[in-house]
Amino acid sequence: MNDAHHPNGTAAVAPPVLSEREKNVIIAGVLLSMLLAALDQTIVAPAMPTIGHALGHADYLPWIVTGYLLTATAMAPLYGKLSDIHGRRRTIFAAIAIFLVGSLINALAPNMPTLIAGRLVQGLGGGGLFALTQTVIGDLVPPRERARYAAWISGTWAVASIAGPLLGGAFAEHLHWSLIFWINIPLGFIVVAIINRPLKKLPLPSRAHSIDAAGAALLVAATSVLLLALNWGGSRYAWLSLAILGLLALSALLWAAFAFRLRRAAEPLISLEVLADPVVRCGTLAIFLVQAANVGLSVYIPLYVQSFHGLSAADAGFTMVGILMGTVFGAVASGRTIPKAVHYKWIALAGALFSVLCLSILAFFAGRTSLPTFELLIFCVGFGTGMTFPVTTVSVQNAVDQAHLGVATGVLTFLRSLGGALGVAILGAIALGNGLPLVGETVQASETGSLPATAFTYIFVACASSMALSLVLFHMMPERPLRGSVRDEPPVSME
Repeated sequence: MNDAHHPNGTAAVAPPVLSEREKNVIIAGVLLSMLLAALDQTIVAPAMPTIGHALGHADYLPWIVTGYLLTATAMAPLYGKLSDIHGRRRTIFAAIAIFLVGSLINALAPNMPTLIAGRLVQGLGGGGLFALTQTVIGDLVPPRERARYAAWISGTWAVASIAGPLLGGAFAEHLHWSLIFWINIPLGFIVVAIINRPLKKLPLPSRAHSIDAAGAALLVAATSVLLLALNWGGSRYAWLSLAILGLLALSALLWAAFAFRLRRAAEPLISLEVLADPVVRCGTLAIFLVQAANVGLSVYIPLYVQSFHGLSAADAGFTMVGILMGTVFGAVASGRTIPKAVHYKWIALAGALFSVLCLSILAFFAGRTSLPTFELLIFCVGFGTGMTFPVTTVSVQNAVDQAHLGVATGVLTFLRSLGGALGVAILGAIALGNGLPLVGETVQASETGSLPATAFTYIFVACASSMALSLVLFHMMPERPLRGSVRDEPPVSME
């Protein structure tokens, strides 16, 4: 083990000595684990009516989705720190174990409260699988070559977004809803079998660390309260109701307490050195805005094509392929270009600008586009946002040393997930204020033709504005030379 020390006092971690085959096996295994977690965000929705009929308490059905989202989002930064302390192998195995325990609780659930509890446990593990996949890839691949793997991550999300609803509907309709959760058990053991031996070669931390339990509790509480407000606002309660305003005020107090704790803790949950870095700060905030536009837009695309192109609810779901494939192709193009580019930041700038232009066209012609034209435009929007993801991941991971890789990746994953939740909430408020139903509400075929085009204009303008703000942040983000080898020294600030 290399005994050299970084300037911050943390001993340098020796690079892993792995063959290319072992690296590919590990990457395939962690991507499969990420697919498990991503599928459980999409596979449940089509089966919810069947689950409600079987277990009763249908009024609690939204918690099947919300519970998973709450714990998965809140835990992402904590897993980054845990993996920096205890090593990637132990932490990812712990995340898989927690995820499988949650799956088992769900599969055997005799009633709705038990199922919701199982979903909360599942999210505790799923949040780790999201963050650790990118962290492990960061351990194995030098920053200059890391971008091409971002296309694999985007492809994993695309597969989950398409296959999840299809599998969930098929299991619920033709077999049994519990298979949605039973299927995770053998897949989880396959993941463990694949990555167990090669992960042993990843180095362990070279000095003892401690976890800031108080900081972790404040972060989880602040995130959970904020997500509750975002999920309930405009649906269960009015946005200006005492309940929502109270939750938002409580979340603000908890965030303030967390920020105070970061300054006082001997070893804070998220290093102030990481948060102070302008690349990390601008990159994570930019991807927060990109994901707000991307996810927020995605949930209203099916409603748009039902309203203006006469598609059924089932057929409308297939229009999502356009934006998903655009995102994958954009990530592939970006990932292939970054290793060859000197000024790689311009890839993200071009992608964000392209998305702004396409969203502006959608806003101007809302309700007046043919279906092929609409599909082309949302493909182009996805292509533009997809171009930003590899640049952001590589830039943030390149900006920190190996000792802080897990924390930085955890923060990136956390803000990406939180951005998606906030985007859905904001567009939900716009939809409600302009005569559109909220996401998840049942819409009769006769009602879709009466939905106002101006409401979708406001939705597209909001998404374009979010992407425009991300464009500003990408412009502000410093561009540092990408290290070409994992053995390279930690980056030196160019400011």
